[in-house]
Amino acid sequence: MSARPDQSVLTDSFGRQHTYLRISLTERCNLRCTYCMPAEGVDLKPRDHILSFEEIMRLAELLVSRGVTKIRLTGGEPLIRKELVQLVERLRQLNGLKELTITTNGLLLPRKLHELQEAGVTGFNISLDTLREDRFQHITRRKGLETVLEAISMTVEAGYDPVKVNCVVIRGFNEDELVDFVAMTRDMPIEMRFIEYMPFDGNTWNTGEFLPYREMVDIIKERWPNFEAEGGDDLEIAKLWQVPGHRGKVGFISSMSDHFCAGCNRIRITADGKLKVCLFGANEVNLRDMMRGGINDERLLETVQSALARKAASHAGMEVIAKSDNRPMILIGG
Repeated sequence: MSARPDQSVLTDSFGRQHTYLRISLTERCNLRCTYCMPAEGVDLKPRDHILSFEEIMRLAELLVSRGVTKIRLTGGEPLIRKELVQLVERLRQLNGLKELTITTNGLLLPRKLHELQEAGVTGFNISLDTLREDRFQHITRRKGLETVLEAISMTVEAGYDPVKVNCVVIRGFNEDELVDFVAMTRDMPIEMRFIEYMPFDGNTWNTGEFLPYREMVDIIKERWPNFEAEGGDDLEIAKLWQVPGHRGKVGFISSMSDHFCAGCNRIRITADGKLKVCLFGANEVNLRDMMRGGINDERLLETVQSALARKAASHAGMEVIAKSDNRPMILIGG
């Protein structure tokens, strides 16, 4: 088998190889998380503006053929999308795809876990920002904490290792629960991922609510002084730590205070078919309309490469991002 050519379509001008594709399946969600969706909601696109499964498969097949080895399905809430299992089965047939994961809020997972596992999902990220019912209802504007906890337990019991649990940490809201979340890693194969609060349109982000990961570490060390960092690649998304003797681990997503842009290997496709090469960049390329206009595969790949050639070395920083135009998180994909 010949080596992949250096002129890979998924290489940007800084030599970063993009092997990780995130595809949003829907703008709809059964929660209304404050950091993700504006209080007034969002204007959802008509159904025919959302990528069909055939269009998703075309893009996935092309990009996997150029080096993508991991696809994450996001939303909105991806488990809302009809015939999701059939899409998973088709994606798992792509030659060269090694990982197919899903980010979910967990509410629908207990009744869909088995068939998704059978279809070939290799991992789950389950969102959970608090272990207290009153806070859960406050931040999600809905009920459902017990269902999400059940989803985590079921996913562990199904053999997933690790099960990643995503928690957005907001100063004054849930930083006092950090140690409770870390305690969950004692006996369960969980990677508890603490995510710095990030600014997006409509989420009323402010610096007073921002808690950098170093302060999170300090809070956890008050309970476990021997809490320690793992060695590894500094460019990884999550900075991994562990309490010695715990089965699971803790990951910090420090997108704002200590970004990992130099090692970025991700591109995103929104539910309405827009390519984003940076989560925090407003620039988008409308792949949906190009496909519906009859563009051939070669030109489509050239379009992706051109977008990557314009990708910046790093994002602008949280203060600038907070003042910039971008989509609400719900319309980008988690």
